[in-house]
Amino acid sequence: MTMVDLRSDTVTKPTAPMRAAMAEAEVGDDVFGGDPTVNALQDHVAAMFGHEAALFTPSGSMANQIAMQLSVAPATELICDADAHVVTYEMGAASAYGGISTRTWPAAGGAIDVALVRSMVREEAPFTVPTRAIAVEQTHNRAGGTVIPMETLRGLRDVANSFGVALHCDGARIWHAHVADGIPLRAYGQLFDTMSVCLSKGLGAPVGSLVLGPAEKIEQARIIRKRMGGGMRQVGILAAAGRYALDHHIERLADDHARARRIADALEPFGVIDAAKVRTNLVIFDLAAFPFSAAEFAAATAAEGVLTSTMGTQLGRVVTHLDVDDDGIDRAIDVMTAILKRG
Repeated sequence: MTMVDLRSDTVTKPTAPMRAAMAEAEVGDDVFGGDPTVNALQDHVAAMFGHEAALFTPSGSMANQIAMQLSVAPATELICDADAHVVTYEMGAASAYGGISTRTWPAAGGAIDVALVRSMVREEAPFTVPTRAIAVEQTHNRAGGTVIPMETLRGLRDVANSFGVALHCDGARIWHAHVADGIPLRAYGQLFDTMSVCLSKGLGAPVGSLVLGPAEKIEQARIIRKRMGGGMRQVGILAAAGRYALDHHIERLADDHARARRIADALEPFGVIDAAKVRTNLVIFDLAAFPFSAAEFAAATAAEGVLTSTMGTQLGRVVTHLDVDDDGIDRAIDVMTAILKRG
């Protein structure tokens, strides 16, 4: 039985043309700055967002942690959403590696209260931990792929300017926001002091993220990356996959969004989701009214050849991506709705 894997958009495998690009990549030693394919990718992504420079990293978590260390000194703080990836899924790295204190506003996904964030910023004062950066996540994973509106982001930029703090974007799925709202990538880029963008979520590359920012900061980032064990050698093989993904897989994200909405529309009659809120490729559904947990639901779908994931005791998740076509979505809908009908 062929599995329909909707656990994440990180499960994709390189396409045949992507593998060909990897095999043909010109490489060098990136620790010495001598890998031409990596250098070209970095320049290209920086230009896409209107930033001066970029640095290729093995993972989104490393990219975020490097970016935060660029703006937040040890024993100072970063503020962010309570469900943000940087404080939920990065293993306490901000404190472990950067000595960074974090404080959060209540989880709100894209519905950020700018006035509340403004009230949370702590300025330099005796015995306090001063705020040095604000972080947002675009799109927001735990909020179901929510897109933060540009008006909100501009408001946060104003807050950052008012207090002289940095604004960081965890842009792991910013490509999805770009496709969903039609906002140019440069329009996002001009709002943030630092960004991380991922090539292996949705775009289909096997690995890799980049840190973006001013050239001087990215030179510091290179040192931090090495300190964290992220220095790589002939990594142009991976950079070539990322460049192929950027050239061929961004606009097709609209297909993933449409397929996610199809799943949401099918689940909505069971009262587990508001389909209108699904705008990108993540579908989070609430099974609180059913006599089984999200883990039990995932086990039941897996037994029928459809892999789903959990986001909590009663919260399930599916994520559409380029390795699941319309037939796969049809099969997933049939399996999931049949289980809900039995429940």
